[in-house]
Amino acid sequence: MDPSLLILLAMVLIAEIVAAVWRPDMPFEALKGSARLLRGVWLDLLLGFIFAGLADVLIPQPVLSRWLGSQRPTQAILVGWAAGLLIPGGPYLVFPILASLFQKGAAPGPLITLITAKTLVSPVRMLTYEAPLLGWPLTLARFVPGVLLPPFMGIVGAWLFAVFSDIAH
Repeated sequence: MDPSLLILLAMVLIAEIVAAVWRPDMPFEALKGSARLLRGVWLDLLLGFIFAGLADVLIPQPVLSRWLGSQRPTQAILVGWAAGLLIPGGPYLVFPILASLFQKGAAPGPLITLITAKTLVSPVRMLTYEAPLLGWPLTLARFVPGVLLPPFMGIVGAWLFAVFSDIAH
């Protein structure tokens, strides 16, 4: 069994026990809230997994290795950076795709770069929420480091991935 699954299961069980002790009807209310959330995102999740499956069969291994593999780390970091800045969609789309790419052999550094760029910089969020609510000076002060940080994160993350992989083995 996957350790992440065991940790998540333990967290849910502990939260359920605490909720039941605190207020006996709370676990049922939480379940209703979870059902509401699932109703709101099930289609996004389904489409994200379908798209990840399509990406899995449409992207040949040699192409993936050439663009996101470890043979050309600088190029792969730059490709991950550009993809993270440009790829649309939220986590329901992005993380299934990243999981598929990782399983197919994409190097950790470019994937960490892509995740970092995707989560730190969102043109839609910047234009619809940040700038109108916070103003351009604060938006740009966050945007510039957010755009510059992903390659650094990819390089450091790749190194840490190697360290953690050595420890795990």
